[in-house]
Amino acid sequence: MISRESFAGWYRNRLVWVAVILLAVSAGTVVLLNRADPEAEPADLQAQIMARMRTTLEQADPGQHNHAGHSAQQVATKEEKPPVICGVRVYGYEPAEVTALADVRTVYGFHLCGVAEQKRPWDVAVKLAGPVIMDMSTEPPGIQVVEATADVMFTDRLREMFPAKYAELALKEALADSEMADQRRRYDAAAGL
Repeated sequence: MISRESFAGWYRNRLVWVAVILLAVSAGTVVLLNRADPEAEPADLQAQIMARMRTTLEQADPGQHNHAGHSAQQVATKEEKPPVICGVRVYGYEPAEVTALADVRTVYGFHLCGVAEQKRPWDVAVKLAGPVIMDMSTEPPGIQVVEATADVMFTDRLREMFPAKYAELALKEALADSEMADQRRRYDAAAGL
């Protein structure tokens, strides 16, 4: 049989253990919240950079990010120019340690844009695509695409223009599936499909 003293001792120890567990959970929560804040800021910065990149490319004349044989004359068939709908991917930015969009100077990424002429499906639309460098220190941001020349192959030109860590990504990765799906939805709406 359990005596009254042993029950009181066990109960007292149980309260101590409950207090220890609550203290540990509270400390763990504080650590996780403090750790999450610095990570949330760059993710937000990444989203801001993507939005700025997309807006800049969609508002620019297609000739500014023209390559792969497409020209602005192929695009402009009427007095009113059709909208350009872009999907983007950010490989990285410089300086890498900044936390505010205003401090970003150069963005390395990929763009896929379609010229949304009325009733023209995506599959036959004029497209502008490839690795891109944006100079965010100017207004509007400068756009520089990677293009091969008669003397320099595309991959060599890419490696000349991009830092090594971003060049390797640019050779392997384009748009994320979610970005491509969003772009197609926006393109279909702009083309009246």
